[in-house]
Amino acid sequence: MLETILHSEQAKFVDPNLLVGNETSDDAAVYDLGNGTSIVSTTDFFMPIVDNPFDFGRIAATNAISDIFAMGGKPIMAIAILGWPINTLAPEIAREVVEGGRFACQQAGIALAGGHSIDAPEPIFGLAVTAWCPPSASRKTAPPRRVANCILLNRWDRRTDHRGEKSLLKPEHQGLATETMCQMNLAGAAFAAIDGVKAMTDVTGFGLLGHLSEVCRGAGVQAQLRYADIPKLPGVEDYIAAGAVPGGTGRNFASYGHLMGEMPTEWRDLLCDPQTSGGLLLAVTPEAEAEVQAAAAEFGIKLAAIGELVTAAAGDP
Repeated sequence: MLETILHSEQAKFVDPNLLVGNETSDDAAVYDLGNGTSIVSTTDFFMPIVDNPFDFGRIAATNAISDIFAMGGKPIMAIAILGWPINTLAPEIAREVVEGGRFACQQAGIALAGGHSIDAPEPIFGLAVTAWCPPSASRKTAPPRRVANCILLNRWDRRTDHRGEKSLLKPEHQGLATETMCQMNLAGAAFAAIDGVKAMTDVTGFGLLGHLSEVCRGAGVQAQLRYADIPKLPGVEDYIAAGAVPGGTGRNFASYGHLMGEMPTEWRDLLCDPQTSGGLLLAVTPEAEAEVQAAAAEFGIKLAAIGELVTAAAGDP
């Protein structure tokens, strides 16, 4: 669908300083200023996925900033995007949403510098984020065509406390998904500075397999995953067995399932799950894995090696 929306009959405007545009399914645009610095720019917003307005704002902002970290950028400021049903929801609730966004920005070390709001039928919140990085440090979704390990930051999980599934949620799992969605991918710039990190992306609405397929198709490689090594939230497989599978999972699989090998349905329901503010997916050379793990440890996080990228066989990866 996105390809249809973005298709244009107009002559393409070519700017040699635009290092990353919308042709490669990357997380953000990158523009070379020509002075050793590149500007990284992205935007993201969505409707509420939790009931608490502060948490909604915090998650939406964290999700938007994550695209910057996935490109190896260092954020410098953000502006807010707010749509609000002013005749049905009190402005005090909107204030709490913005406060959550401001809190996330402070965690990332940046100011919420402004924004724009409109009257809308449903609440919408997100950010447009500006960052910088050296041109050589930006990390695209697609790596060079060479074999690399595939490493996943441990914040990929199957959500179990989104609004339609709360009746199934066990008391000991209350708030667990919200907690993970509010974790900031601050280590992204540190990973991007390591030569052996050949690609990086954050796992969001397209699901783990969807974002991994973008890496593979862009680089002409195939991925071999070890399901048992993929980090999962406690009880996730029980929730899937109970039917806690969002509609987006099926839509995701319908769009890229033809690229995948055979797998059990329950694996598919987990790996195609549309994530919100997920963790980082890295393609790393074997020689650099120890350095990447050491960099992760400095941020108090643990990475899981979940498979390998290998030379593609004939046909699509």
